[in-house]
Amino acid sequence: MLNQPEGTGVKKINILVAYFLIYVVWGSTYYFIGVALKGFPPYLLGALRFTMAGLILLGICYKRGEPVFKKSLIKKSAVSGIVLLFVDMAVVMLAQQYVSSSLVAIIASSTAIWIMALDVPMWKRNFRNPAIIIGIVIGFFGVLMLYVEQLQLDSVLGNREYGVLILMFGCISWAIGTLYAKYRSSHEEEVNAFAGSAWQMLFAGAMFWLFTLIRGDLAKTDFTAVPASAWFSLGYLIIFGSLLAYSAYVWLLKVRPATEVATHAYVNPFIAVFFGTVFGREDVTWVQIAGLVIILLSVMLISKKKKVKS
Repeated sequence: MLNQPEGTGVKKINILVAYFLIYVVWGSTYYFIGVALKGFPPYLLGALRFTMAGLILLGICYKRGEPVFKKSLIKKSAVSGIVLLFVDMAVVMLAQQYVSSSLVAIIASSTAIWIMALDVPMWKRNFRNPAIIIGIVIGFFGVLMLYVEQLQLDSVLGNREYGVLILMFGCISWAIGTLYAKYRSSHEEEVNAFAGSAWQMLFAGAMFWLFTLIRGDLAKTDFTAVPASAWFSLGYLIIFGSLLAYSAYVWLLKVRPATEVATHAYVNPFIAVFFGTVFGREDVTWVQIAGLVIILLSVMLISKKKKVKS
């Protein structure tokens, strides 16, 4: 299986598959979240998604004979799940009341920069490596180009500064959760990365359920009126977005540098635009194409340099 700790001869094909999942599959979830929200309230969607994915993954790990009920595994996973999954997604939902979705995507792409800035054990390597610094900067510029035209047309709602601050908090929370998962994992989490992912999703799901009940979303939702497309999208988010992509993300943090894994923040917006163009019939311009080229160049620059020194 994929869950081998760093330095034990991890197969390149496993790493390639994992990167495909966090680059392409994770990027596609933007589109499916939008479709699912046409039938489910945001917090209820998060509750259903992460609870189902967590239970399924935990069941698989249990059937494989993994020690899924160890206290140290559950305790560490609780922190990662709440900080990584719940806080980040909750603040994004809140921020969308004040800023446009395009601005959300741009600010979210800064996650890679926050990971680099907060990754203290890697400061000596990162800040002495011009290729990594340049790659991160031009990657963010590429994402900015990708959305520049939409930003010029978007009508941003009131309290823009408040929304931006909320989003920045979400990015920092995701960065802290990412680094916590990488450096503060228990031995059980390192050996049983998938079981750890399952508990993270379950704790995030529990938080979403709490807010769902507080807001009364469950009682207000008529499940018989939810369109089939929303149910299909929920299934996609559970299987591909959470079971596969998020588990791959947690595993990659064990075997690859956090700064390199964080490059998904640059690729995901392009994948989201691609799905929006193909399925949502949105227009694509030369500015977006140029942004794509820059993003891919930055990913290659960071990844190539890191592979030489890893």
